[in-house]
Amino acid sequence: MPKPALELNRGKVAARLEREGWINKGGGSHDVYVHAARQGVLIVVPRHRALSAGVARAIAKQAGWR
Repeated sequence: MPKPALELNRGKVAARLEREGWINKGGGSHDVYVHAARQGVLIVVPRHRALSAGVARAIAKQAGWR
């Protein structure tokens, strides 16, 4: 069975993080997400319209999607 495709759209990634309880703490050119149940884990999402595959893979790994 093939792996589901990575989501590269920043808006969709950010929306999924927020649905799953991640809180956007702002930032400069990046959004920083924290989760109350996952102390010490920061997810940094660049404010680009589309994410590169490597960045999307790293975010998915940190969020526990893969």
